[in-house]
Amino acid sequence: MDENNKMLAAGKAKKPGKRGRKPAKIDLKAKLERSRQSARECRARKKLRYQYLEELVSSKERAICALREELDMYKQWCSAMDRGKIPAEIRALLTADDQHRGPATAGSGTKTLKSAKIQSNA
Repeated sequence: MDENNKMLAAGKAKKPGKRGRKPAKIDLKAKLERSRQSARECRARKKLRYQYLEELVSSKERAICALREELDMYKQWCSAMDRGKIPAEIRALLTADDQHRGPATAGSGTKTLKSAKIQSNA
């Protein structure tokens, strides 16, 4: 017996050619269309992501501006108090705070200016 017959007898058939999966006949037009569609979807996702990031940046910039304005206001109040003057806004906050607490507890509690300002604006 020659070698091919021996392998067939042992249950193993020797296959000529390359190993592995043979490539199926792929329609080139379909492959190109899938590639184009994938590229379109990728560009759309990228555009949405950039829009989201731009909106996020603009909202953070608005928050920063508001905080800077608030900080400037507090700096002005502090400089006025350093000169011995109580700004009208603080005086109004303190009188409003005293009225809410009543006469028995007027000087006992501590309330931040920011929370008092928020309540007075509401």
